[in-house]
Amino acid sequence: MNTSPVILVTGASRGLGRGIAQSCARIGCSVAIHYQGNETAAQETKQLCEKEAAGSQQNFALVQGNLALSKDRIRMVEQTLATLGRLDGLVNNAGMAPRVRADLTETGEESYDEVMSVNLKGPFFISQLAARHWLKHPNQSRLPGGYKLIFITSISSDTASVNRGEYCLSKAGLAMACQLWATRLADEGAQVFDIRPGIMETDMTAGVKEKYDKLIAEGLVPQKRWGKPEHVGLAVEAILKGYFPYSTGEVITVDGGFHLRRL
Repeated sequence: MNTSPVILVTGASRGLGRGIAQSCARIGCSVAIHYQGNETAAQETKQLCEKEAAGSQQNFALVQGNLALSKDRIRMVEQTLATLGRLDGLVNNAGMAPRVRADLTETGEESYDEVMSVNLKGPFFISQLAARHWLKHPNQSRLPGGYKLIFITSISSDTASVNRGEYCLSKAGLAMACQLWATRLADEGAQVFDIRPGIMETDMTAGVKEKYDKLIAEGLVPQKRWGKPEHVGLAVEAILKGYFPYSTGEVITVDGGFHLRRL
């Protein structure tokens, strides 16, 4: 019988999501590995999780779906429950940058709608599905301190980038979604957290690596280095292990000190 906690990680086929899935595997969790279109990459994540699993009771399943679509979100949760038997935690990691970076005066409605649907609408409503399930199954989480709902936001939650306004708006909204769900679930045996990554070395930032290499070297990030997917994974690990028993709605920055106000 599978006795491990089950975590659904959205956007787990690559980047930060892969790092998070691997951290979940290392601490003994089973993982529903969500992907939208790249099944090959999702299979690679599954293989990495299997190699790093802490015990034989863990299972890893692929869950496909477009987070922007209601029917897909419902199927993702139902498939997780059917395949792995339960849902102890949800990590809302999946997100996208605008396909074309454009000044605010040129932002198109199509880009705005796409980014907001994936980055904000999708996470909000899949969190609703998870919350409804947890409310129907109180006090049954296998994680220390209860069910866990985690939002991977961004320094763009409160840092303006005028050439990708829709992305900043989506992340600012996601930060508020964390506050809302934390308030709603605080007395329901579920903790909610906002992990706020900074400049992370992933395929999403590959196209601007040279630009940020220079900015980081010049001190944009006090620690003068890129963040890695495993850094976010470690923050998720600490939450899942129950290291913050008297916290909810907390913002955990993983940004090398970027958020510090400096003169």
